[in-house]
Amino acid sequence: MKKNIIVGLATVLLLVSCNKDEKILNTLSEYNNSMEQKGYHFGDKLEFPKEVTDNVESISISFGDKETSDLVINPKFFTLGDNQVTFNIKTKGGETLNQDATVNVFAKNPEKNISYQIVAEYPHDPKNFVQGFQIEGNTIYESDGQNGASQILKYTLGTTTPLASTKQAQQDFSEGSTIVGDKVYQLTWQSKKGYIYDKSSLKLLSEFPYPNVLGEGWGLTYDGKNLIASDGSKILYFLDAKDPSKLVKYIAVAGSSQAYDQLNELEYYKGFIYANVWQKPIILKINPSNGEVVGKFDFTDIAKKNTKGSDDVLNGIAFKGDHMLVTGKNWTKIYEVTIKE
Repeated sequence: MKKNIIVGLATVLLLVSCNKDEKILNTLSEYNNSMEQKGYHFGDKLEFPKEVTDNVESISISFGDKETSDLVINPKFFTLGDNQVTFNIKTKGGETLNQDATVNVFAKNPEKNISYQIVAEYPHDPKNFVQGFQIEGNTIYESDGQNGASQILKYTLGTTTPLASTKQAQQDFSEGSTIVGDKVYQLTWQSKKGYIYDKSSLKLLSEFPYPNVLGEGWGLTYDGKNLIASDGSKILYFLDAKDPSKLVKYIAVAGSSQAYDQLNELEYYKGFIYANVWQKPIILKINPSNGEVVGKFDFTDIAKKNTKGSDDVLNGIAFKGDHMLVTGKNWTKIYEVTIKE
């Protein structure tokens, strides 16, 4: 009889412990779900419900192979946007519980809606499927995509006749491009390599492999020190301009209430990165030091005049002095706009 009482008591204690553990996980799950939309900012502390903190000895956070018991949103561990983490909980009963969660981190300040005014229009060859777009002086340098039709070319703004051009191989799908000194760098979409050309003749000089972290080639620009590349995710990759196969650093991009992915054609100008969002008439102004979106252009009115299907979308950013040039895939025009901030 005494033995049965002990066994029964142990069973009750086990059930109580299991129920308490389940309650901790359920409460934490509800908290995580409520915070996923609201998000956090760098410097915020994760304030768990009292039902959790009263019943645990410690909580740590795992990020793959990294772990911290500091519950502050620290850029050393978190990036802007979604962070897939695991909460490791040690209960006062000595149990170890684990729960996966998504921690969204957003910019502290709302992105500013930036207005503009069209001041000039120029012709653009509608055969050109624009992937990379920049201007130097009065010369446009353009990378055009599509398998079998990819090329790098240059022409005088106001005309559509190439001054020089170089075709890519059949299997290459050209993507973003940028000017670095007397050279032009160009990405390919899925060939895992980029090309370097002489700026004057557009003669191919060399090619380079991507760093493994770069899944695909999308947009490309140059900040005077590093190349900056996008791959369609929320990440912008800074590459060594002298050896683009080397990753220098990366940043994730987010505004005050959402992360931005599908980052495509890029342009660096006066300390900021400008990026269009693929298949949206949106251009973002991004702080390159932390990835925060500080401003946003809405080019819906211009895009409506030029977009007939799903592919002929806004995809071209360049700066002519303080004016911005914008165009798109297979568009018939390039627009020059003044910026009103």
